[in-house]
Amino acid sequence: MGIRSFVASIWAKKLVKKYRKSHLNAFESQDFWMKSNVKMAEKTLIGKTYAFDKIQNYLDFKSQVPICEYEDFKPYLEEALAGASDIFWPGRPAYFAKTSGTTSGVKYIPISKESMPYHIAGARDALLHYVFYSGNSAFLDRKLIFLSGSPEMEEKKGVKIGRLSGIVNHHVPSYLRSNQLPSYPTNCLEDWESKLDAIVEETKDQDMGLISGIPPWVQMYFDRLSAKSGQKIGDLFPNFQVFVTGGVNFEPYREKLMESIGKSMDVVETYPASEGFIAFQDSSGEEGLLLLIDAGIFYEFVPTDTYFSANPTRLSLTEVELGVNYAILLTTNAGLWAYSIGDTVKFVSKEPYRIVVTGRIKHFISAFGEHVIGEEVEKAMNAALKAFPEVKVTEFTVAPEVNPMGGKLPYHEWFIEFDQDPADLKAFQAYLDQQMQGLNIYYKDLLAGNILQELQIRKVPVNGFIQLMKSQGKLGGQNKVPRLSNDRNLVSCF
Repeated sequence: MGIRSFVASIWAKKLVKKYRKSHLNAFESQDFWMKSNVKMAEKTLIGKTYAFDKIQNYLDFKSQVPICEYEDFKPYLEEALAGASDIFWPGRPAYFAKTSGTTSGVKYIPISKESMPYHIAGARDALLHYVFYSGNSAFLDRKLIFLSGSPEMEEKKGVKIGRLSGIVNHHVPSYLRSNQLPSYPTNCLEDWESKLDAIVEETKDQDMGLISGIPPWVQMYFDRLSAKSGQKIGDLFPNFQVFVTGGVNFEPYREKLMESIGKSMDVVETYPASEGFIAFQDSSGEEGLLLLIDAGIFYEFVPTDTYFSANPTRLSLTEVELGVNYAILLTTNAGLWAYSIGDTVKFVSKEPYRIVVTGRIKHFISAFGEHVIGEEVEKAMNAALKAFPEVKVTEFTVAPEVNPMGGKLPYHEWFIEFDQDPADLKAFQAYLDQQMQGLNIYYKDLLAGNILQELQIRKVPVNGFIQLMKSQGKLGGQNKVPRLSNDRNLVSCF
């Protein structure tokens, strides 16, 4: 056992004990972060605007601080980007994380010197929980690869700007630097396909223990490794033990990735965001991701059926219920206030608090009032892949066809890139539709009422989604294909 794995095993026991204690005192932890963040920002522009000095408890907070989306926050950000201090957090941000939003274009999310350590700790603690529950720490003595955005940053008015994954790269602990891949020059390459080729060359002969990244881009890496070596990933890297993933639901990608590896693999799912590190799979065997309740963030939850109303319901962590879809709001020690990150979650446990990510609050299909969400299409696809084991899917998205040619009834069109086609495409299509009817009663009623016809599948050519993302300048890194949309803008190129 190497020094890294030995120390990690000891550290993991202490850390898990700390997390268990924080979840037993969830109310106290969350109340602390609400009050602490408010107190810190009392003298900022936003603190004065919303009378932070008058906030004594959660009822005061939600009556004085409105729900904030990016467009609401943008004027404050523009002042900070222009060089102003004390706008939404004392002083100036340490960084701005640059993200590619699907609804607001490029976004700039503040990261403070107080919040940055929690971004790092979230990833570290996910691995240490895995070490504790699995008993496996040997991977830490081998090479680790993090497929991420470029760590190069621009600077504006003294504040550095870059992709979150690139910013985090500058804060990787020194004890991991010596076995981290890819090299800094390779990681700085902007063109994703050139970067991927360089990463393949750097890693193909290495002793890899851990690979981390967003599933579709890891799949590209695996495909190129296999093409280069002629081997399965598990044969090329016999000591590859842990796959760390985040950003999207892993299940639709699991089967193809495991086939590429050639053996079953331990997977650690994480829920990082530019706004804060929210949750990770604690590897205890329980469903869902463990919510980080003592990490600089105060959470609120809005039932999705009230989100777009004049007076959305806002709940603290102690008021949530199991099985309800919520839009998640963050108040952070980087200066975000009741900020809607756009994700929806559902609690699967309250002892401790565990969540699953169910989709995006503005990513849905409701052209006819059906309000189909991401969780439903992913569940339907996962069920179909189990029922038709020969089928392999690379990527998919769903959009409505409102005005079919020939006066036919409208339908939901599923754009699917198959790695291996169904033996009977019509049967696969019918099964998907049956699953959707079972998951969404409104969709079922629209079919029964002859408002919609059954869904249809359009096969996307090989690498079709790669070309789509490339055409939008979103190939690789943290970018993700939207699972569904309420119009056909995304799929117009197919």
